[in-house]
Amino acid sequence: MTQRVVENGNIGPIDASLTPRWAGPSTFALLPRIDEVEHADVAVIGVPWDTGVSYRPGTRFGPNHVRQSSRLLRPYNPAQDVSPFAELQVVDGGDIAANPFHIGEGIEQIDAGASAFLDRGTKLLTIGGDHTIALPLLRAVARKHGPVALLHFDAHLDTWDTYFHEPLTHGTPFRRAVEEGLLDTEALCHVGTRGPLYGIKDLKDDKRFGFGIVTSSDVYYQGVREVVAKLRDRIGNRPLYVSVDIDCMDPAYTPGTGTPEAGGLESRELLELLRGLAGLNIVGADIVEVAPAYDHAEITGIAAAHVAYDLISLYARQGIKA
Repeated sequence: MTQRVVENGNIGPIDASLTPRWAGPSTFALLPRIDEVEHADVAVIGVPWDTGVSYRPGTRFGPNHVRQSSRLLRPYNPAQDVSPFAELQVVDGGDIAANPFHIGEGIEQIDAGASAFLDRGTKLLTIGGDHTIALPLLRAVARKHGPVALLHFDAHLDTWDTYFHEPLTHGTPFRRAVEEGLLDTEALCHVGTRGPLYGIKDLKDDKRFGFGIVTSSDVYYQGVREVVAKLRDRIGNRPLYVSVDIDCMDPAYTPGTGTPEAGGLESRELLELLRGLAGLNIVGADIVEVAPAYDHAEITGIAAAHVAYDLISLYARQGIKA
């Protein structure tokens, strides 16, 4: 019989001082399932879907890999001075199942699944899956909040038009989101981009859509604090969606991903950038492109789990309640 930590009336993870972590439930951070609580302020959900990938497949196995890699997380986050599972009722909401043989139908199912949580007043931290899933997640969030600001951590722009004449892939979600009016084009920014492009037109199109770019080299030369100050100024008090492609980090830190690029962020840099968003109006977040088949020693999964933990901590610092 496992015992759980209960604080402020919120049911938290199992008490790891009484139950070994490796014997605990297979949920994110050993948290309760959504059917074990009366309400949820934040749900960690998986979208095990990778029909939109253009290179290495396998991110359909990402959600459970990140869950497994999250077993060592503890209730108090000293970097943000918050106990997120005490401040909020956080649960593992399970997975949204989507048709792996039809991109359009799969995207509709992801939208519907996310909307069901949002309609109940539950904020989401979504674990993919490939980056295609950001489009239906943004549709669901924008339906509730209107056009949102976007911070997009990624090695790539993901504002291309099509692959093999297909408009819905993991390289196109933010172009579609701009076209559909889901994003506030005064407050869009890529962070961590680098590597070769198809041509200079990629950058011209991206600028036309309203995106600013902070490359991984910019973070290295300017430093985290200066970059955070610029991002916060750009975002202001707008509702903000944060999308983290795990390949924004260097392959040394996240080898388990589908389209790795050399010269990326360190895990420490990414975590500090996220912590710098404290106090902003974050209304949704995702972590995508974890491909466990290429991830030795859970390096990528552990990084993704800590990113998720800091994003949940940001929710807690907002003091939200359902």
